[in-house]
Amino acid sequence: MPNPTRFELGGALPPMPNLSGAGKRILQLAVLVLAIILLLSSITSIPTGNVGVLTLFGKVTGETLPEGIHLVNPLKSVQKLSIQTQSLKESANVPSNEGLILALDTSLLFRLDKAQAAFVYQTVGEAYVEKVVEPTLRAAIRASTSAHTANALYTNARELVQQQIQDELTKQLAPRGVIVENVLLRDVQLPAMLKGSIEAKQQAEQDALRMSFILQKEKQEAERKRIEAQGIADFQRIVATGISTQLLEWKGIEATEKLATSANAKVVIIGNPKNGLPLVLEPK
Repeated sequence: MPNPTRFELGGALPPMPNLSGAGKRILQLAVLVLAIILLLSSITSIPTGNVGVLTLFGKVTGETLPEGIHLVNPLKSVQKLSIQTQSLKESANVPSNEGLILALDTSLLFRLDKAQAAFVYQTVGEAYVEKVVEPTLRAAIRASTSAHTANALYTNARELVQQQIQDELTKQLAPRGVIVENVLLRDVQLPAMLKGSIEAKQQAEQDALRMSFILQKEKQEAERKRIEAQGIADFQRIVATGISTQLLEWKGIEATEKLATSANAKVVIIGNPKNGLPLVLEPK
């Protein structure tokens, strides 16, 4: 009898055995697990204040994802970059216009431009602050301070220096995908001797202004007294001009008449040798 396990070359294969119920359930479970794994690997979440840059096999696709939950190709990777405002503090010794070395503390407020996040990640990478922002800030500070004297930096040119640094940073960093929000000069430290000289000069200027104010006030007071004295003199002159001998005699006659008609006891002597007016004597 022929061997039942053998078959002729070129003959038909024996039929595959049908899977049992347990085998079907295992296969279905495996497919379900695989689908769940693929689904979970396709879901990504972008935190608040971040943007997601998509890469495929290490190549930046140029696509970005905003905040929230997204379904992406499981073969793509997501790199999360912050677009929130960041603060960079820089303490540096910089030269002034005279060549003096100043200690300058500066703060820079900036953020990543979300529209250029993919470009920044592709050209610079995650460490764009260390590679681009910090060196540009140092260069802008030195360029700005070297155009001003130490006295100006310590007194009235701080706002101008801040604006110059901010303008230069905006010009340099905007094409690199970084938005400059503000530049703050926290402190300017001069050499001790120069600082003392500047403060002494400022004190002298304040003293001169105060003395000028005092002199101006005294001049105004002297002018007020002169005007007051002139007014009194004019009044006396007008009064003296209006009083004559005849007026005085007439007033004397009127007074004598009133005394003569009063009920008070008196002695009236007629014939005053000076002006003819009577003399009125009170009785003892």
